[in-house]
Amino acid sequence: MHAIKLYNFPRSGHAHRAELMLSLLQLPTELILVDLAKGAHKQPEFLALNSFGQVPVLDDQGVVLADSNAILVYLAQKYGNGRWMPTDPVGAAKVQRWLSVAAGQIAFGPARARLITVFGASYNAEEVIARSHDLLKVMDQELAHSEFLVGNAPTVADVAAYSYIAHAPEGNVSLADYANVRAWLARIEALPGFVGMPRTAVGLQQTA
Repeated sequence: MHAIKLYNFPRSGHAHRAELMLSLLQLPTELILVDLAKGAHKQPEFLALNSFGQVPVLDDQGVVLADSNAILVYLAQKYGNGRWMPTDPVGAAKVQRWLSVAAGQIAFGPARARLITVFGASYNAEEVIARSHDLLKVMDQELAHSEFLVGNAPTVADVAAYSYIAHAPEGNVSLADYANVRAWLARIEALPGFVGMPRTAVGLQQTA
């Protein structure tokens, strides 16, 4: 089977979502490093792939897609054999809710908190950490009733949410008070084909 090209950056949680989905689906993948530190994502050849200048970008035999959540939906629908993306209206809507959370509350909470410590971004740490805990409280309550975010089987919702929640401590967001969230992370990490994102020794991870 042909290898799918994934343009990525190892410390990007958005890129990790796509890498994790490819690995869970056991699809042959060629990882192509886009060196964000050197501005490779703003060069003409990369902008030709994604005019927003962001990783990840997927190239599946000439089908070129950007946006991590869009890539998850594509991979699940093309290669997931119905397992990762519910097709019934309610299930599909519940997954879409969490994809919106991944692009909203997760991006503006734990993802931004980590951007401050890992990449030196100039966001307000107090604000984004508080926003992260608001989100984690909701997730912990909902995960009291199901093993995964949408029912008792993993979906792209879990893949979209995993990376930045798992690495929230790097942004000084503690997961200590959220037992259900921690159990959910462990269930994802136990899935066949799971691949992690490299941890960065910053924030609360310094003493971990």
